[in-house]
Amino acid sequence: MIDIRKLKELVRLMVENDLAELDLRDKEETVTIKRGGAGAPVIAVPGLPVSATTTHDTSGEVEASGGASSGDDGLVAIESPMVGTFYSAPRPDAEPYVTLGSQVESETEVCLIEAMKVFNPIKAEHRGVIERILVKNGDSVEFGQKLFLVKPA
Repeated sequence: MIDIRKLKELVRLMVENDLAELDLRDKEETVTIKRGGAGAPVIAVPGLPVSATTTHDTSGEVEASGGASSGDDGLVAIESPMVGTFYSAPRPDAEPYVTLGSQVESETEVCLIEAMKVFNPIKAEHRGVIERILVKNGDSVEFGQKLFLVKPA
């Protein structure tokens, strides 16, 4: 099994260097990481079904899920695609991008994540209603950390 710390470091290097794909192989492990435009990286680890997407939660455990939903009674998570600082609004004096009950579309910007002095807009990637906000403005976030829970529409 691949070490989660190694995996996080590989994803961080991909983001820093704006790489779309990374493929590493040795005698014991094979890891392929692909980044889509606005999506979170997709990580293929041997032993998981090809149709599964590998993500990790804030506890650092790896979980495999065949779809976009993530527990919490059918709610779908919007996850951080990188390590950085979470900002709920474009400026300190501005209204937050979304609040509880906000309607979102897949292209709706829900927050910013600052990584290495670059502010990255994060899109909902799901259509629905914001049911829970799991982080506070200014919090440090990890790759794969759940930021919001959305009730799909």
